[in-house]
Amino acid sequence: MARQAESERLSYEEFLFNLLEREVMKREENQVKRLINQARFPLKKTLDTFNFTQIPGLNQTKVLTLSRGQFIKDKENVILAGNSGTGKTHLAIALGICACQLRYKVGFYTAAGLVNELAEMESEKRLLKYQKQWLRYDLVIVDELGYIPFNRRSAELLFQFFSSRYERGSMIITTNLEFSEWNQVFGDEKMTAALLDRITHNAHILITNGESFRLKQTMKRQRQSRPA
Repeated sequence: MARQAESERLSYEEFLFNLLEREVMKREENQVKRLINQARFPLKKTLDTFNFTQIPGLNQTKVLTLSRGQFIKDKENVILAGNSGTGKTHLAIALGICACQLRYKVGFYTAAGLVNELAEMESEKRLLKYQKQWLRYDLVIVDELGYIPFNRRSAELLFQFFSSRYERGSMIITTNLEFSEWNQVFGDEKMTAALLDRITHNAHILITNGESFRLKQTMKRQRQSRPA
């Protein structure tokens, strides 16, 4: 009887442990889903769907190391620079999702969308409050920097945004421009130089130059659609 009672007690404790473990796993899963939703990614992209063979010059080991999130803990930046269509946004989103899985708060913006939000907050005299909000993010992703130039005030607002996060929070920036061409976006050499000095300090710079993935896919579809 004693052995049976002890066996039943152990079985009950194991049942409770498994129940608690499942509950903890469910809560963690829901937390990750919530962080991903709050990040406002335009698409869900992961590293296991990125074709590294298409960009032979890209350091895959470096990307996988970044996915572990130490750069976020160290408040460092990642700059993804390269031709249009070479997977910069895919990589940025994938690293952002990895950060969410590590329980970091992430915010995703296009450069144009961010500037519009900053201008709107300024016009409503809520820029200071908005600044406190963006500093709560552990990681901010700014996509497509360089696709359109900004007017003077927009460039100043973006400079203010980047500067405020210097050594206070990480960023991933994707751009189709070389650093020497950033003046085309900001329109002021001194401001551009000051910005680059902050952004590139201890930054991880990845070059994704190569043939456009999208162009390759389009050409492949066209070849497949041709009659035999």
